[in-house]
Amino acid sequence: MSGAPLGFEAVILAGGLGTRIRSVVSDRPKVMIDVGGRPFLEILLERMMRRGLRRVILATGYMHERIESRFGARFGDVEIVYSRETHGLGTGGAVWKAIQAASQEDVFVFNGDTFFDIDLAAFHSFHKSAGADACMALKPMRGFDRYGTVQVEGTRITGFREKQPTGEGLINGGIYLLNRKNLAKLEMPETFSIEKDFFEKYAGQIHIGAFICDGYFIDIGIPEDYERARAELLSSG
Repeated sequence: MSGAPLGFEAVILAGGLGTRIRSVVSDRPKVMIDVGGRPFLEILLERMMRRGLRRVILATGYMHERIESRFGARFGDVEIVYSRETHGLGTGGAVWKAIQAASQEDVFVFNGDTFFDIDLAAFHSFHKSAGADACMALKPMRGFDRYGTVQVEGTRITGFREKQPTGEGLINGGIYLLNRKNLAKLEMPETFSIEKDFFEKYAGQIHIGAFICDGYFIDIGIPEDYERARAELLSSG
């Protein structure tokens, strides 16, 4: 694909405490939760490696040593480096810290407790053709109340709505694509939420692209979806 890198680079948020799923797992980081005898993070890396991921910066914190001892510096074709929090930075602070170790101008960001099966090359192509400062992958959903919705005009994100019973809408799929050069112009605090203090705050002020994809999506952050992930991710191969 013209203009696409030979391999994609990503930050994966892997420092979460997993408070919503503490009843299921309490002895490891959330991304290391067991799915069929394998850590969820391993499944995420494997699936995204198939999509062209070649370098990952793991933003770790809580029980970071469990992650580092398992994965080391490489997983298959993926080079792994670490950006460790010494104190809580929030999702945004963790991304901004980790992205300093990136080597490419455009960097994907994945939530380490979510799997969204999207075409990374298509997402990257959309991002470049749109000339966006940042892009968010959006999942169309029906009949839900767990997630807030994203407002879109054309291919741009213009706003966000809080969680409420919704018949049909677009949700944040937990995968972003950021342009490091453009975002470096923004002055962000050390600790902040990428969802609230970046995407919601700057929607309508900077160009945030809306990449809509109806691929398989699951969030293991709550016990019932964790049980669903154990069955569905294993059966899908």
